[in-house]
Amino acid sequence: MMRSDVSHSDLRALQGVSNFRDLGGYAGDAGRRVRRGRVFRSDHLADLTPGDVAALQALSLSHSIDFRGVAERAARPYRIAGVTTLALAIEPTVARRLRALMALGQVPSTAETVAAMCETYRGFVHDHGATFGRFLRHLLSHSTPLVFHCTAGKDRTGFAAALLLLILGVERDIIMRDYLLTRQCYRRSPSLEGDGPAHVMDVVWGVRPAFLQAAFDVMDRDYGGLSNYLAGPVGLSDEECEHLRHILLE
Repeated sequence: MMRSDVSHSDLRALQGVSNFRDLGGYAGDAGRRVRRGRVFRSDHLADLTPGDVAALQALSLSHSIDFRGVAERAARPYRIAGVTTLALAIEPTVARRLRALMALGQVPSTAETVAAMCETYRGFVHDHGATFGRFLRHLLSHSTPLVFHCTAGKDRTGFAAALLLLILGVERDIIMRDYLLTRQCYRRSPSLEGDGPAHVMDVVWGVRPAFLQAAFDVMDRDYGGLSNYLAGPVGLSDEECEHLRHILLE
């Protein structure tokens, strides 16, 4: 299968947002490439400059999918003229659990924090299949470009991107490389992170192969692979998956 990597030249330079990139260009099913200019991923969109708004409008975006939790959205709302936002809330439980531990004087080690992040990704698979199904069906029902995001654009957004690329037939090692591009693209923000030991914050606000691999492993082990997972918790039929490939591959 032909492969494609996303380089810095493919990343859109926006002032008030980071981790914004096009999912297009990768080789998928039968060597067909994921269409460019159709699906974008990002971190939160609450600090857009007027120039950023103009750049996003130039992409002909019609919708944004917001995976942030209720409090996250309330704290940093946004509005882009001409763009309809659909909230598909997945609450950020790992940060809450770690803050609760630290409030009790229990500072998790790096290994314990990594384990907590891996458990979060397993939770995406086990607990939020229906939410990701709504995201995928939105792609099926709207033919115009859209962007999907959470707060950092790396965990909830990262799993959503991985699931979509899996359906489109992109190889897992390429999907992992796309996921790890967050290391180059995301600008960490102290105002979002809050207080905490540096070693904990470095894990929580970063990406590691083990995080996404934990989701892949539980999908394979507990559901018998992608097809069963899609047909089960996600609720996407074979016909719908084929239609996604039809509209998003060229």
